Amino acid sequence: MSQTTVQVYSDYSKVLSILDKDGEIINHDLVPQLSNERLIGLMKKMVFTRIWDERAIKLNRQGRLGLWAPVSGQEASMIGSEDALSIEDFILGSYRDIPQIVWHGLPLYQSFLYSRGHQHGGQIPEGVNVLMPQIIIGAQIIQAAGVALGFKLKNKKNVAIAYIGDGGTSQGDFYEGINFAGAYKVPAIFFVQNNQYAISVPINKQTAAETLAQKAVAAGIRGIQVDGMDVLAVHRAVSDAAERARNGEGPTLIEAITYRYGAHTMAGDDPKRYRNKEEEDEWKQKDPLIRFRKYLTKKGLWNEIEEELVIEEAKKAIAEGIKIADETPNMTISTLIDSMFEKTPHHLEIQKAEFIAMEGN
Repeated sequence: MSQTTVQVYSDYSKVLSILDKDGEIINHDLVPQLSNERLIGLMKKMVFTRIWDERAIKLNRQGRLGLWAPVSGQEASMIGSEDALSIEDFILGSYRDIPQIVWHGLPLYQSFLYSRGHQHGGQIPEGVNVLMPQIIIGAQIIQAAGVALGFKLKNKKNVAIAYIGDGGTSQGDFYEGINFAGAYKVPAIFFVQNNQYAISVPINKQTAAETLAQKAVAAGIRGIQVDGMDVLAVHRAVSDAAERARNGEGPTLIEAITYRYGAHTMAGDDPKRYRNKEEEDEWKQKDPLIRFRKYLTKKGLWNEIEEELVIEEAKKAIAEGIKIADETPNMTISTLIDSMFEKTPHHLEIQKAEFIAMEGN
């Protein structure tokens, strides 16, 4: 597809990529200028997230965790994009985007409570700039446009980023949100994680568009594709989009081409029914952790000992998070009422007293 149809960086190929599958740089001019400490931090977060995902799947099967949407394979798109943001920027995700929200400041144990449907899981601490994941597909796109408009009206240099899957781009809310963002030229990033399937429906049955990035054209905003298995490419794409947004140049739609290794969610989906092992093996050759591990190892920044330390740290943190979640008092109707308003209205105070009396019996 020509660049007159899809808006891309003028010096990028159709899909922005910096590392090949062997961890070799293929676009030296585009490598983000990150310190060694920052590069190591990216790897630590990706390894932690992979272990977290594996453990969460087991916890779900044990009945100790509720909703969980597997993320293995998508670590580069998740971690690379979040790391490219400022802590003052705002994240609005879908139900698969728990890692970005936690890395942006939500305590890990609260993500476990959220998964269990506990109200405290969604009580975001002061100063943590996230909304809890949207279950309504596409609603976060409209919310992000609104948050970004608020930043613009207040003359703040913050950015709102919304995450959505490839299937979510077929929702009406998606089009409404990017259209609004384009019309008002708000500082927003719309990050599509194209993991090839909307549950079991492949991308070529969802849309006749050759790319999802080109859907930006109708909204009058910039659209690009990026290798979502390449953490450096994702970091560069989001950093550039955020800089444009802060400079008043409007929103960007980023299509990150990636793959989820597991099921859509742990609620009964079986990927073996709609994809084959050959396809899975082909994508695993592009694994984001293997690719970045090779790159860092060649730079002398990573080794097996370092990785084992991170794995043990992840296991310990996850165990501690689950322990705190297990020890959190169960929800009651009276505490739920208290969480709805900053100051509880009088009529609800009356109802709360009635429930407290019942709870005590």
